[in-house]
Amino acid sequence: MDFDQPPVVRVSVDDARAPLPRGEWPASIPAVAQMLREGFDLAPGVTFLVGENGSGKSTIVEAVAMAYGLSPEGGSTQGQYFTHPTESPLWKALRLQRGIGSGRWGFFLRAETMHGWYTYQATEAGGGDHWHRLSHGESFLEVLRTRFDSPGFYCLDEPEAALSFSSTLGLMSTLHELRATGGQVLCATHSPVLASLPGARILEVGDWGLREAGWEHLELVQHWKAYLDAPGRYLRHVLD
Repeated sequence: MDFDQPPVVRVSVDDARAPLPRGEWPASIPAVAQMLREGFDLAPGVTFLVGENGSGKSTIVEAVAMAYGLSPEGGSTQGQYFTHPTESPLWKALRLQRGIGSGRWGFFLRAETMHGWYTYQATEAGGGDHWHRLSHGESFLEVLRTRFDSPGFYCLDEPEAALSFSSTLGLMSTLHELRATGGQVLCATHSPVLASLPGARILEVGDWGLREAGWEHLELVQHWKAYLDAPGRYLRHVLD
């Protein structure tokens, strides 16, 4: 028996826990529908979910994070806070197969709600107000430095939203180090730079559901390459 497993080995669905109507959101999203039918194995190291807005990648990351015991608005397994609930009910139906011998530490970094987490740290968790004195990007980098420092399960939802090009490279270095020390990452992203992390597994999310893809074959990468090569070919369709 393998006693050196990642924090989450497999994500599956148990309809007896919280049935989800298959024709209604979020089960109507192709990627979510596929997960409900088949589940999916979560590899050690880093897994990226890449796709357009509305494809379901953030919905899946949020649900897995909550099923692991993380707050939908971000933070670690040691702190729960809520402001205005907007999460889907998907997490209630998920069953996570935990890795044998793995720890329980985890952290959910969600770009759109991190300001609220900073306030929670300052007012409830006794963490001080220094987060709010930093720029958006600087505060993200501080979270990476202080919270992404041990083996565990890390969920990220579009972390590149707050980061410059060079800071995104810094995030890639952090993810690489986490993987090397036994950490496991599930990340939704729009960034072709972030998705190029060597050794990462990429699941492309779209009308087809979920499919494994190489970085160079991603629609995201092909569009960015074509745009940077000749912006006018795109802009003439949107700047009439």
